[in-house]
Amino acid sequence: MQLADFRKSVMEGIPSELPLPQPFDDAVSHAPVRKDILTANEKKLALRNALRYFDPVHHPVLAPEFADELKKYGRIYMYRFRPSYPMYARPIEEYPAKSKQAAGIMLMIQNNLDPAVAQHPHELITYGGNGAVFQNWAQYLLTMKYLSEMTDEQTLVMYSGHPMGLYPSHKDAPRVVVTNGMVIPNYSKPDDWERFNALGVSQYGQMTAGSYMYIGPQGIVHGTTITVLNAGRKIAGAGHGLGGTLFVTSGLGGMSGAQPKAGNIAGVVTICAEINPHAAHKRHSQGWVDEISDDADTAIDLAMKYRKEKKARSIAYLGNIVDLWERLAERNIPVDLGSDQTSLHNPWAGGYYPVGLSYEDSNEMMAHQLEEFKKRVQETLRRHVAAVNKLCSRGMYFFDYGNAFLLESGRAGADIFKADGSFKYPSYVQDIMGPMCFDYGFGPFRWVCTSGSAADLDTTDRIAMEVLEEIAATAPAEISQQMKDNIQWIRGAKENRLVVGSQARILYADCEGRTKIAAEFNKAIADGRISAPVVLGRDHHDVSGTDSPFRETSNIYDGSSFTADMAIHNVIGDSFRGATWVSIHNGGGVGWGEVINGGFGMLLDGSADSDRRLRAMLYWDVNNGISRRSWARNEGAVFAIKRAMEAEPLLKVTLPNMADDKIIDALF
Repeated sequence: MQLADFRKSVMEGIPSELPLPQPFDDAVSHAPVRKDILTANEKKLALRNALRYFDPVHHPVLAPEFADELKKYGRIYMYRFRPSYPMYARPIEEYPAKSKQAAGIMLMIQNNLDPAVAQHPHELITYGGNGAVFQNWAQYLLTMKYLSEMTDEQTLVMYSGHPMGLYPSHKDAPRVVVTNGMVIPNYSKPDDWERFNALGVSQYGQMTAGSYMYIGPQGIVHGTTITVLNAGRKIAGAGHGLGGTLFVTSGLGGMSGAQPKAGNIAGVVTICAEINPHAAHKRHSQGWVDEISDDADTAIDLAMKYRKEKKARSIAYLGNIVDLWERLAERNIPVDLGSDQTSLHNPWAGGYYPVGLSYEDSNEMMAHQLEEFKKRVQETLRRHVAAVNKLCSRGMYFFDYGNAFLLESGRAGADIFKADGSFKYPSYVQDIMGPMCFDYGFGPFRWVCTSGSAADLDTTDRIAMEVLEEIAATAPAEISQQMKDNIQWIRGAKENRLVVGSQARILYADCEGRTKIAAEFNKAIADGRISAPVVLGRDHHDVSGTDSPFRETSNIYDGSSFTADMAIHNVIGDSFRGATWVSIHNGGGVGWGEVINGGFGMLLDGSADSDRRLRAMLYWDVNNGISRRSWARNEGAVFAIKRAMEAEPLLKVTLPNMADDKIIDALF
């Protein structure tokens, strides 16, 4: 398609003439059929809701078509309106836009829906089984049209994928404000969410899907690398190499697909199970996993060979993770590290598959025999935990990867609890990421080169490395390991072939690192070393963006881990400190109803205004979280916020006084 045709199509939005129906493409991974949850009257309402995007003249054609989609798939996706142009992140200047900030958002939306990036692109799902950018294609078309018309004095308001409209605003306001899945608490049960989604009025935006900040599995590779490195250090001791360490896990989807690549970077041997052939072969073709086998014993034998050679290598086992765990236990294979990254936040709709059923049969059962499917899933979880328990009794270190594995296993009646009612295994945040990274302000800072140029990405890598090396030279001992790990990461980023989709990078950095790196990027854009604007962002899985008692805030022990003030304050503060767009989600990572996520995006254009915005916003975005973690009496966070106050006299944070446990224990 010619550039002029692409621009014309974007600016048209929902076409005035109906495009021809599109054939269902079996070559693309599709979302599983969702359960039939609506009553007859609710189905009529869902249809009315879908038809309101279109001129009534088209309703006689579209009504039966949409009704058929609802019957077949459990949702109305409006496949007919999927754009005919290729979906990928184009260079920013190719977008028809009056606002450069709006063009940057258009680029990020298209990257989220790129078939090389998205898990189920035709259903507008980026990752996690149901993490959606939009609910249907009309919403995508209308959003892109609004963004093409937007000026720097308007704000686009997004309600769970629906573009409510453009509103008069001002230059310092966000260009887009996004909410996803914000359901009234008393109507926030799994069937409620399914119903509202089927009605077309709410959606699960995951973390970075519905906030336009997903950068492919690279987005989690760095965090996974840090996690595996430090999990290995826990069992081997600091200073020991991880050659010959065996790591077993599951999931090769949008987020979990990072695991084998991270295992290679960390220097371990990885076996990663995946039930979906599309996902496994996609990661193999992208170079994210080295080998594939559909036989558990073959996968195990390969791993033992590489273990003996102390060679970092990753193997995808194309099959059910429980078959793999049970075979490892039967053969008495010594596993060093174990985890799981199936989408157990979504256990009844494709997030986790029962053992003994094929991928296809499971999808059929979840659509038409849901109660039996639930029973099979819970039976599988009990077997899953039993096998893990056996291997842990022989010395394996197992950690929950924040995917609701412990939560759903407990609900299934698995042997997952200690005598005191707590889980047998820690969340990786409790043991690793929380005390080592989040408490000190280190989290998944990321950027996207809007030129689409690999040369620009190389320049940003060099700038980031130089900044980190300069900071590391005088960094206190408390964060020296974090600095070393991050310098090593950015040094090897290019050779590890991390880019999928947009020319993007992720780097765990603290407030000082993020601010100095961003400021240097802005200078480089101004003087031409970087040829086009850079979009800044982060995963919500960070220091202050997310309140999640079973993941990001699982190392908060003052009783506030089930509160969500931090995430709300985060997005409010970011919105008036200069973010280009902000988002707040109910759900993400561990599931709808289990977490509140706040996120942002920011376009750097080389101007003095960008420099002002980045300094104001990034400071709050990090220190908001450190402050809350400090008040929870987390030792690392107390150190970090005291250091921040010494550097900035205007920062005055309430610090906790530590009680003597002997005094308290004597009273109860």
